[in-house]
Amino acid sequence: MTGAGILVLVIEMSIFMIRTLILYLIVVFSMRLMGKRQIGELQPSELVVAIMISDLAAVPMQAIDIPLLSGVIPVLTLIVAEIFMSFLSMKSSLARKILTGEPSIIIYKGHINEHEMRKLRFDINDLLEELRMNNYPDISEIAYAVLETNGEISIIPKNDAKNITVGDLKNGIGPENFPCMLISDGILNREELDRSGKTEKWLMRELRKFRVYDIKDVFICSFSDNKLFVQKKGENDVKK
Repeated sequence: MTGAGILVLVIEMSIFMIRTLILYLIVVFSMRLMGKRQIGELQPSELVVAIMISDLAAVPMQAIDIPLLSGVIPVLTLIVAEIFMSFLSMKSSLARKILTGEPSIIIYKGHINEHEMRKLRFDINDLLEELRMNNYPDISEIAYAVLETNGEISIIPKNDAKNITVGDLKNGIGPENFPCMLISDGILNREELDRSGKTEKWLMRELRKFRVYDIKDVFICSFSDNKLFVQKKGENDVKK
């Protein structure tokens, strides 16, 4: 190989390295903008964006004849779209439901919700596998199991299957008293209110004790063990 050929080869390799480093930095920056979630905790929309970014960045990285902007512009477009969708999901419960879905209770008070499992296409073997992976091989020990929007299962064992703490004995707090999320981001959840056994009139009366007169002013309100937890929008949380 002549000196000119070696020079051309070195230049091409240098271009490959520079293009790769540029795309690498852009992808890292893009993932940083998406937040600090671990890969296993990504929401569906975030996972789709992550996969598409990796594919788009790989094309100009492999072919030097493809303009670098053909990879950079689509990646930046996806990031802008994801940030906009995240902002929209924060402002709209409907958008949040469409983009990220809702948690699904598949075990409630020790009873398996077969209808919910069929809707999720989640069979009993999948459930038992998840329980074993969470160190609960005996399904009879489970009081509640919730399939979260990121695909992870949250498990709350029954009283006799968990390690009882001094606080549990003192306060009489047990996992059978599954928290009812009455208000989320200013929206009343009537299903959860019915499950709590309380009425809207009772809830408004209790909220007034926290100097709250409009449900829209509540960021989060949950009810468990006959205790109401209230946090107003833009303020620190207060406990009753």
